[in-house]
Amino acid sequence: MPEITVRQVDFRKPAEVAALVAMVDAYACDEMGSGGTLGVEICNQMALGLAQHPGALGWVAWLGDTPVGGATAFWMYGTFAARPRINIHDLSVVEGYRDQGIGRRLLEAVEAHARATNCHAITLEVRYDNPRGRHLYWSQGFRGPTEWSPPETMAFWKKTLD
Repeated sequence: MPEITVRQVDFRKPAEVAALVAMVDAYACDEMGSGGTLGVEICNQMALGLAQHPGALGWVAWLGDTPVGGATAFWMYGTFAARPRINIHDLSVVEGYRDQGIGRRLLEAVEAHARATNCHAITLEVRYDNPRGRHLYWSQGFRGPTEWSPPETMAFWKKTLD
């Protein structure tokens, strides 16, 4: 059986961008997403938008030639720390490939990049009704909800890298 590899997306390569978009669409189809596909038009716009966005970051987990998970993130800047941070916008593992450490491996790849680029933190949002996600993030050192969390369904979590 092929080994899982996690690679950072090169947004100049359409096939890599398409794999990341497919992972976001798979997440959208999940109950933790919107429960349905984003559709061809949105996926095409997302691929173009991510490739053109100067702050876009992405990682895809591969099982051989098959994408099985992804993380979409964006560069941010922490003014109080006077250093960059990375905000994870989407993290997903395709149904049928969960509970194999893929989410953890994606988070480790994001963190390695954050540390290599002198980031002070990594942030993300997690739904209150997502115990699997909260457990994963907690196990990887994220804490939340932060003081920025809205009182609704999402909570902001943060991992400080200092």
